[in-house]
Amino acid sequence: MEESPDRAAHSNDAPAAVIWDVLVVGAGPAGSSAARVAAEGGASVLLIDRARFPRYKTCGGGLIGISLDTLPGSVLATVEQEVREVRFSLRGGAPRTHRRALPFLALVQRERLDEALVQAAITAGALFRDSVVVKSVEESDGLVTVTTDGTPERARVVIGADGTSGRIGRYVGVQNRGTDLALEVELIRTPESRAYDGSIAFDWGSAPGSYAWVFPKQEVLTVGVIQAKGEPEQTRAYLDSWLRTTGLDHLETERSSGHLTQWRAPDSPLRRGSVLVAGDAAGLLDPWTREGISYALRSGCWAGEAAAAATSGVSVSDALETYARRVLRELDPDIRAGERLLHFFEKHPRIVHFALAHSGTGMKLFLAVCDGTKTLGGILAHRLPSRALRVFGS
Repeated sequence: MEESPDRAAHSNDAPAAVIWDVLVVGAGPAGSSAARVAAEGGASVLLIDRARFPRYKTCGGGLIGISLDTLPGSVLATVEQEVREVRFSLRGGAPRTHRRALPFLALVQRERLDEALVQAAITAGALFRDSVVVKSVEESDGLVTVTTDGTPERARVVIGADGTSGRIGRYVGVQNRGTDLALEVELIRTPESRAYDGSIAFDWGSAPGSYAWVFPKQEVLTVGVIQAKGEPEQTRAYLDSWLRTTGLDHLETERSSGHLTQWRAPDSPLRRGSVLVAGDAAGLLDPWTREGISYALRSGCWAGEAAAAATSGVSVSDALETYARRVLRELDPDIRAGERLLHFFEKHPRIVHFALAHSGTGMKLFLAVCDGTKTLGGILAHRLPSRALRVFGS
C-alpha cells in the first residue's frame, strides 16, 4: 500500500516483508501502546485505524495516576490541566468542594493524546496507516489474514484495539455485561470559565447509575453525562439540565458527540488463536466511573509485549495466554469491584454521595484511586468496605 505525501507525518518507510510480526487494529491508547511496545521488543509492526488522524474522540480525557505512570515521556506534554479540586453534587443540588495541594488527576484532549501515542509508536519502529477499514479476519497455517478495503495484510499475531463495536472483538467473541450511553459537548472557554481551572465537577443523576461531569481543558470545557443505554431522550435531558445547573449553557458549543461504553462479562474471551483484544475492544474499563484509558494503556502494553514474545521464538500460545492471564489477574478484579460499586450506587446514590462529599475517609479513598495509590479492587478486597456494601446493598 503506497503512502501518499500528506500522510508522511504518520508513517515511516514500509519494510519489504509482506508478513508482519504484529498487526494492530485501532490506534487509540490501547492500540498505539501495543504497537510501540511490540516494536520496542523487536517485532515488525503495522498499526492501522479506520479514521483519518488526527481525529476527535468522545472522552472526558481524565488521566489517573496509573495512566500517567504508563505513558511514555514524550506523551506527557499533552497534559493540559492538573486537577487539585473536585466538586460533588447530587441531582443538581449545592456542590460540596474538596481541594488538595498535590494534583490527583490530569486532563487531556484525546485528539492530541492519541496523536502523540501514534507518534511514539512510529518512533519505536511501527508503521502507521490511517483510513483503513477492516472487512474480515481469518486464521490459517499459523498466520492471520486481515482483509481491508485496500491490500490484505498478513501477520503472525493480530491485536484488536478497534473499540466497543470493532470487527476484531466480534471475531474473538467478546461478550459484554453492560452498556452505557455517554453524551458530551465541548464548550469554548471564556474568561469567566477560568473558575474551572484545576477543578472538576461531578453530579450524581436521578437515573440509576447516572452521573455528569465538567472537565476543563486549555481551550474548552468538556461537559457530559452518562447512564445506562436505552433512554437517549432522558440522557439528553440530563445533559441540558446539567448545563443549566452549572451556568454553562450560554457558552458556544464547539462540538457535540456521543458514544457507547461497555464492560466485559467475567467469562468473555481475551484471545482467539493468534488474535488478542485490548482496551475497549476487550470491554476493559471500570463499570462505575467508566474510566477506560488506564485499562487501555496497560492492556495495550501487555498485549504488545506478549505479541513480541510470540514472534521471537517463544511458543505463540504460551506467550499470548500470558497476556490473558495477566489481564484476569490484574485488571479483572478492579472491573468486578467497579461492577459491585455500580450496583450499589444504582440503589443508594445518596449514600455514595455522602461517602464522597461528606466523609473524609471516602474522599481519601476517591483521591487515592485517582492518583493511582489504590485501586477499587484493592479497596473492596478488605473486609470492612466489602461488608459495608453487602449490608447496605441488601
